Amino acid sequence: MQISKDIFYVGVNDHHIDLFEGQYVVENGMAYNSYVIVDDKVVVMDSVDAHFTGEWIDNVKAVLGDREPDYIVVQHMEPDHSGSLATFMDTFKNAVVVSNSKSFVMMKQFFGTDYEDRRLAVGEGDTLSLGRHTLTFLTAPMVHWPEVIVTYDNLDKVLFSADAFGKFGALDADEDWACEARRYYFGIVGKYGVQAQGLLKKVSGLDVATICPLHGPILNENLDYYINLYNIWSSYDVEAEGVFIAYTSVYGNTKKAVETLADKLTELGCPKVSTCDLAREDMAEAVEDAFKYGKLVLATTTYNGDIFPFMRTFIDALTERGYQKRMVGFIENGTWAPMATKIMKGMLENSKNLTFAETNVKIRSAMNEANLAEIDALAKEFI
Repeated sequence: MQISKDIFYVGVNDHHIDLFEGQYVVENGMAYNSYVIVDDKVVVMDSVDAHFTGEWIDNVKAVLGDREPDYIVVQHMEPDHSGSLATFMDTFKNAVVVSNSKSFVMMKQFFGTDYEDRRLAVGEGDTLSLGRHTLTFLTAPMVHWPEVIVTYDNLDKVLFSADAFGKFGALDADEDWACEARRYYFGIVGKYGVQAQGLLKKVSGLDVATICPLHGPILNENLDYYINLYNIWSSYDVEAEGVFIAYTSVYGNTKKAVETLADKLTELGCPKVSTCDLAREDMAEAVEDAFKYGKLVLATTTYNGDIFPFMRTFIDALTERGYQKRMVGFIENGTWAPMATKIMKGMLENSKNLTFAETNVKIRSAMNEANLAEIDALAKEFI
């Protein structure tokens, strides 16, 4: 794939993977992106997962022909992007690895060498001239590892954005960008909204025509759309009006209450009501929807003096990622000593800018007329 006259895509698609980072379901695989800039000097931008080393090096050679790389820029040391670095350095004996000091420490840990005799350390604002192209390096710590840098090419106005603006899915997957990019962002980067905002501030000062991330498609049209979404996500703002109801249900009574609430919200004109059975559906998608919408209802049972395990996992995932600026309501169920609302609310007490609904639905085993009135009141609060 040719991105510009001098910039080529040499990455790979992974259709063998089932769980990215050992936890995120990726039905449409993953893309490990790498790029080559051909000028007076030749630069390779990042490597790929070690399972695809041979394919990737063949891609690089196919672009370069008789030439060899002068540099490889390592923007991020996570193994899906650096896993083929050692083989690259063994294959191209004269290549110099360009990265920052934190990356070289990690290289020593991963590969047993930090390439002391073949490296160029760069930091914030440093540049590298290739001839007509000049690369400017910007630090992006904790987006989403501490050593991350991004790179701007001044000639073609390309931002090599590391994991920022990435998404799940191989490049040949026909799927909506926003859905899988949102799930990727909140799963992988979501804890580091402040740092992502810092990167966006740096990017705002650049004239960017193309964004080349390390996962997902090259972005070269309607960049305002992608940047705006990234700004919403990283500032924890509400992307869409609606109510997301996350629940667990052992014998169906809590589920029935959730369905009753969903129907009532729809009846009252709520623009979007989405529900998720946390025990049966993808947890990462549940986290994604909790951040997408402005209002959240948590419904679960008291279980072993605590709350149902899937609900605890879900709330932990939200608080770990800085859940904030939302309205939250609760439905609890317990045949004896119901305490789920107290526990769930306690788990969220350190979260910023949350508004809790005044109405709490407390079911004892199965719904009754009083519960229906509570559900009605809760729905009206949310509308």
